[in-house]
Amino acid sequence: MSEAWIVTAGVDEAGRGPLAGPVSAAAVILDPRSPIAGIDDSKKLSPSRRAALDGVIRERALAWAIAWASVEEIDRLNILQASLLAMQRAVAGLPLAPQLVLVDGNRCPEFGCAARAVIGGDGLIPAIGAASILAKVARDRLLEQLDVECPGYGFAQHKGYPTRAHLAALQTLGVCPHHRRSFAPVRAVLNGQELSVF
Repeated sequence: MSEAWIVTAGVDEAGRGPLAGPVSAAAVILDPRSPIAGIDDSKKLSPSRRAALDGVIRERALAWAIAWASVEEIDRLNILQASLLAMQRAVAGLPLAPQLVLVDGNRCPEFGCAARAVIGGDGLIPAIGAASILAKVARDRLLEQLDVECPGYGFAQHKGYPTRAHLAALQTLGVCPHHRRSFAPVRAVLNGQELSVF
């Protein structure tokens, strides 16, 4: 490894758009001596490919951490601030302190070290792509568990996103404890309004 190598963590989140479940974030420090083929923006990868890469990243990265911001924090802070909080927690959870943090997107929270936001970073920078994979796989697995806890909403299928099936279930079954009450469709159901699901 070059003496000039800067310990760099890539950071990304998953789950800003869903109506249910927490937002996840991951931080990953890849080993420059052990590149991992196939890393990309998690949204461009199939679920099976993401799952396979998730295992390889956990095994071969120098350090990684996954963190969360809860539904209650999302409702209290707003989804952007909750996402930034989850990112901070992920970096704080790394067993190796980074010298530089690269964050996917256009907003960068305070990490206590040098940091910058990289628009489209999950497709450009392997460490950010790796973080996007860990965050997405962890959140998808959690939503599959929530599907067992709260059957009928289809969380295992849509992962909490506002699909037609989810909106129809929300209208029929009402709001469950895992729904984000600050999000418009959930708020509408709480207020007794009819959702347009077509």
